[in-house]
Formats: sequence, structure tokens, C-alpha cells
Amino acid sequence: MTTTLITGANRSLGLETARRLVEAGHTVYAGMRDTASGDEARAIGAHVVALDVTDQASVDAALASLPQLDVLVNNAGVLGTSFGVDDLDADAMADVLDTNVVGVVRVTQAALPLLRRSSNPVIVNVASGVGFARWLTTPGRDEHPVPAVPYAASKAALIAATVQYAKNLPGFRVNATDPGYTATAFNGFGGHQTVTEGTDATVALAQIGPDGPTGEFHDRTGRIEY
Repeated sequence: MTTTLITGANRSLGLETARRLVEAGHTVYAGMRDTASGDEARAIGAHVVALDVTDQASVDAALASLPQLDVLVNNAGVLGTSFGVDDLDADAMADVLDTNVVGVVRVTQAALPLLRRSSNPVIVNVASGVGFARWLTTPGRDEHPVPAVPYAASKAALIAATVQYAKNLPGFRVNATDPGYTATAFNGFGGHQTVTEGTDATVALAQIGPDGPTGEFHDRTGRIEY
């Protein structure tokens, strides 16, 4: 049976990804900072694990508790407190990068020993079209009006990091996803997609085989050309 760890799995996209992968037959470990918020994850059959991606000791303890690992879904992310330039400072930038980029590296590096034992190791990094420069500069795209610097920069870095991990780990399948503008607490439920639609790409890439794509960026319609 495929064993999967999902970070930020107590709500929204992470919880829906957990639900769908449990339904697909995965043994799912739902990582979250506060396990008291894990009742919904438990109700769908996931195993709740304390995991704060900004805390190395928490990350190490979470990975040490797993019996094995085949799929890692780096879903945890923050929007941050800066939404323009006038409210931007270095601390606001660093806080977002620490979760959205450095946190992914913390978890991925800690997970590598377990993933290397798998016959089909898979990593899915939940990025965003807001980190895709072409869409940020295309009028009419959902991403175009977004002014926030830290979030966009962090997701651009995550897309690039995904490509580099894929190059360094040829035996793995490592990809990034764009959930699209999905109605979640993250955006005040302003998105026009459901959480199921927003997890389509992540769920699909979490289930690929050794012959599947790697180093790619996908949304629910398929591959996004860089």
C-alpha cells in the first residue's frame, strides 16, 4: 500500500487531498501544527501527525514516526502579512519564505531517507500560478491583479526548486502543482473553484508511476509550459 505524507492537511486543499488519497487506497499521514485541529482528518481515515514545517525538530520527529514513505505532498503554505510594497519589509518576506520555500526543503530533506527506500518515490510541491511570471503579466488571468510580493516570490522559488530537485533525483518523480483560484479560507472563500477542483492536479501527480512526468508544473488541465 502507498504511504503518503501531506503537510498542512488539517483544512482546505490539504484536507481534501488527504480525503481523496485515502479514498484512492493510500495510507495517509496528515501533518499539521496543531493536532487538536485534526478531527476532520481523523474522520476521513488519515493518521494525524504533529508537523510544523518551520521547526526542524518538529519535522524530524514527524518523519521519524513514519514506518515508510512513498509520496510526499508539500502542501503547507502561508499567504503572509504583506500585500503590496508599502506594507512590505524584510521580516514579512522572510516569514513567507520560511514556510513556503525553506519549510519545503526542511521536510523534503528529512523525508529523503524514507523516500529512497520506496520503489516509486514521488514528491508533489503545491505551488501557485501566482508564482508563474507569464500569468502575473497576462491581463485577464486570475493571477494578474495580485500585488503581493512575498507570496508570489515564494511560489516562483518553489517552482524552480521543484525543477532542481527533479534534476538531482532522477529516480524520483518530483512535480509542482497550481491549484488555481480555489475557494478556501486562504482567500476568504473568494475563489471560483471547489476544493476538489483545486486538488485535481495534486491528487493526479501523487498517484503517478515510475514512468510518469518529473520536473513539471501542472494544473487541473495538465502540464503548464514554462
